[in-house]
Amino acid sequence: MPRPLPGTFPPYFENYTRQVAEDDLTLAFENQQQVIDRFFDSISEEKSNEAYAPGKWTIKELLQHVTDTERIFNYRALAIARGEQASLPGFEEDDYAVASQANHRSWKSLCDELKAVRASTRFLFDSLTNEMLDRSGISNNKPVTPLALGFITVGHLYHHKKVLEERYM
Repeated sequence: MPRPLPGTFPPYFENYTRQVAEDDLTLAFENQQQVIDRFFDSISEEKSNEAYAPGKWTIKELLQHVTDTERIFNYRALAIARGEQASLPGFEEDDYAVASQANHRSWKSLCDELKAVRASTRFLFDSLTNEMLDRSGISNNKPVTPLALGFITVGHLYHHKKVLEERYM
């Protein structure tokens, strides 16, 4: 599964796709697994309750955002791969973060949930043919392909890992 071409995703997602070093989506998912398995587990329960500034997400809320967003991107990829013609809805990330109640959960449960969602992500993308991956659909009133959504998913996690390292650690 090669890198998506420009025009197969909204330009505002280029920040995420650029963070993916690999030109193959399967390899990108494989290489990122270490981040999921080791980096997040290295954060303590106590640290996970911190925000880097007043009014900013806690680390728990940030990780729940990553997980929620991966689920949403997966739904979009699945719907488009199956031929959905309707524009798929966007979402308001700050509203989702508040509604998630992530701060009332344990850090371990949030890490375990991300691992489970990522396993599901990999099964989904492994099941899609090249034709399905290249199928174009509309999400949040913008054209996108499932292949692009896969790369965006990987890049989105790298983006938030960088935010954690630069602002929280």
